[in-house]
Amino acid sequence: MARFTCQSGKTCMRRLPRPLLAVPIAAAALLAGCEDITAPNAITILPRDLSPSEIRVLEGSNRFAISLLREAAAGDPDAPNVFLSPLSASMALGMTMNGAAGDTWTQMRDMLGFDGLSDSDVNQAYRGLIDLLLGLDVTVELGLANSIWTRAGFPVIDAFYTSARTFFDADVAELDFLDPTAPAVINAWVEDATHGRIEEMVEEIDPETVMILLNAVHFKGDWRYRFEPRNTTTAPFHLAGGGTVSVPLMRQTGPFRGFAADGAHAVELPYGGGAFTAVAVLPTDGRTLPEMVSSLDEETWTRWMALLDGTTPEEVVVALPRFELEYEQVLNATLQALGMIDAFGTAADFSRMVAGGGVLIDQVKQKTFLKVDEEGTEAAAATSVTVRDSSTAEVRFDRPFLFAIRERISGTILFIGTIGDPTA
Repeated sequence: MARFTCQSGKTCMRRLPRPLLAVPIAAAALLAGCEDITAPNAITILPRDLSPSEIRVLEGSNRFAISLLREAAAGDPDAPNVFLSPLSASMALGMTMNGAAGDTWTQMRDMLGFDGLSDSDVNQAYRGLIDLLLGLDVTVELGLANSIWTRAGFPVIDAFYTSARTFFDADVAELDFLDPTAPAVINAWVEDATHGRIEEMVEEIDPETVMILLNAVHFKGDWRYRFEPRNTTTAPFHLAGGGTVSVPLMRQTGPFRGFAADGAHAVELPYGGGAFTAVAVLPTDGRTLPEMVSSLDEETWTRWMALLDGTTPEEVVVALPRFELEYEQVLNATLQALGMIDAFGTAADFSRMVAGGGVLIDQVKQKTFLKVDEEGTEAAAATSVTVRDSSTAEVRFDRPFLFAIRERISGTILFIGTIGDPTA
């Protein structure tokens, strides 16, 4: 059913809490040296030049990535971990954008970082970058998959499907959303596309849902220099709120790039041929991680990456937790805070998806998985964009509201109160 390409690699953005430890080589004698695993030829240049629109889409995508993390972390302050795939969100929304028009399209384009680009520029850049990422490093696995599931019989403009197939390699299918097995069909597609790492993306399908657009990303890369399991020890991990927990801490000595600047200490760990890397950044100078993330912007990130790219690898000892996590967040509020407003309300214009429009985005949700161990990293993500019929007005009391009982003619209020938690 699902078409899934798994041949090469991409950079996975990731966020770690406190002690990633990078210390000078003074302690190196305590540890065994790193193992250069398959020692593939180092990849130092792209196989082709990027087009001007691809360069602008890449720059815009990085702006979106930093903004997405900053807003999502602010919106989920109590979460111990926040782990997102900007690439997955961008592709799912980019595919959806082909159905948008007017201000809805402009807001989506600008929020994704593509302001000033035409519809054709954006689509061609997605197409080219998908092909580039999938073929860049054969020693690292990457899967990218897109799909569109439409309620059986619902009229969709053919050109919208054509764009999804042409530029995003999307699978397109109709499905009886009223059939109780429909969620299982979609979830099977996601599970297959993420190699079993993302399950139950869709729990149930609302009767007003007319379309579900999905992107799935799966990444698996071995460290270019593996951590020796015999060097992994149990060590304390210091929590932001105080106290510690015990974690398996991997250690190795290796030639890594890094920097200490802007109240941050960073180390870059390469995968496979070195084109794709993990970047771990530790706040310094008494800063907390939320403080660092809240002030992170495109300019700072670009400066950090320039520091890494301009640094010669040096022998350092790196100590990194071995861990596994899953994360989930509904991104509606985050995307609205970034400027994508009309798509979620009655002002939504998806007239290039459905003749006359009449639909809006009900929910954008992302689920992710991350595993870091001595051999390397596995990461997966799925992003769903649920579109529903807006022709039937809906007022959804899914947040705190006021509730009153009155006698209408005299205006007498019999009862009045606020409902903040209907389960309490």
